[in-house]
Amino acid sequence: MAEAEKRILIVDDEADIIELLTVMLKGQGYSVLTAVDGQEALEKARKEKPDLIILDIMLPKIDGFKVARMLKFDESYSSIPIIMLTAKIREKDREMGMETGADFYMTKPFESGMILLKVKELLAKQGVEEQG
Repeated sequence: MAEAEKRILIVDDEADIIELLTVMLKGQGYSVLTAVDGQEALEKARKEKPDLIILDIMLPKIDGFKVARMLKFDESYSSIPIIMLTAKIREKDREMGMETGADFYMTKPFESGMILLKVKELLAKQGVEEQG
């Protein structure tokens, strides 16, 4: 699958974060979907089945931990890599993120080069697993 066909779902309730990530990812040739709360995130993930999800934790309706858990425990979506991008910096939150199914946990403010690197890395890893 060509890089341009990879779809990434960005879930954040902060418009400026969504805008920044959208510009960054589209600039790398990715297709971008967005959601502003946990309910919308689940609906879009189930309907669109993105190749990767960038997920905030503190969201309206359903928090990011629950969204990740619900997707990771559903066989149809469990292989979608999730990057948790959050302002929660305590070790306890990081552990909870990993326990609920995050493939990577990153805190805000984030370094754009680092997030792009992780997106590429997780998508490449996913591609290898799908072939193997």
